[in-house]
Amino acid sequence: MDKTLALSDWSLVQSFLAVADTGSLSAAARELGRSQPTLGRQVQALETDLGVSLFDRHARGLKLSAAGQQLLPMAQQMHAAMRQLSLAAAGQSQQLGGTVRITASVFASHHILPPILADIRRQEPSIQLELVATDISENLLFREADIAVRMYRPEQVDIVTRHLGDVPLCFCAARSYLDRAGRPTTPEELFQHDLVGFDSNDLIIAKMQAKGWPASKENFATRCDLQSAYWELIRAGCGIGFSQVQVAEADPAVEILPLGVDIPVLPVWLAAPQAMRQTPRIRRVWDLLAEGLKASL
Repeated sequence: MDKTLALSDWSLVQSFLAVADTGSLSAAARELGRSQPTLGRQVQALETDLGVSLFDRHARGLKLSAAGQQLLPMAQQMHAAMRQLSLAAAGQSQQLGGTVRITASVFASHHILPPILADIRRQEPSIQLELVATDISENLLFREADIAVRMYRPEQVDIVTRHLGDVPLCFCAARSYLDRAGRPTTPEELFQHDLVGFDSNDLIIAKMQAKGWPASKENFATRCDLQSAYWELIRAGCGIGFSQVQVAEADPAVEILPLGVDIPVLPVWLAAPQAMRQTPRIRRVWDLLAEGLKASL
């Protein structure tokens, strides 16, 4: 029997990879946006076509069989090749209309991008926008997004980048907290206050310690790694924390504390796959994003 897969069998390979990655049909179905029965039939169809069993069934899910482990690297190579094919084909489109998928952090997606995207829609109504709000770096080369807004310099090969400027940071707190606890005027007085910090992320502590401040996790009475929730904790009056200056200035419930401390800035970068950068709609959204972000700095 000829075991060579046709191009039309790609969806079967996708199903195999998703189940191998997640370890269950239900999780793989959610990832691919398919029903669990459909996914089960596709895996079974691929096993029938190849004449091997790809998974061993267990009470807690599915585990790659010996044959599945042997075939997985080849399926992953096929996956990468299909992504590159899709990327190259999309880059040939000369139409301005269409969809552009943008990824940014949850915080930037909530507090910075909405008015910029609204302006893009007003200027280019034929372009549809998809915003992927995530703190996980999307892989641009796999077309998980067309353009990324990053607060660090992207280093992937075959990616076009542009540094738009730097976002200043500040100490700030809710006016309700400061009215109750007082307003510190020096960095040393910070440690007499409730501080809002990160949980598993030690960035704030490391920066404070680099300045010679005796900071530790215990100094932060309230801790959270999710930036948007972190900001809401500050707004609610949990204590003093950090924020982007333009976000703090725009919130009447929050007061910036001028403590005379040089706080590192956040660089703002745009990134896009080199193969897609000159696609008209992506080039247009790139330019408008750059214009809007630079104006907000």
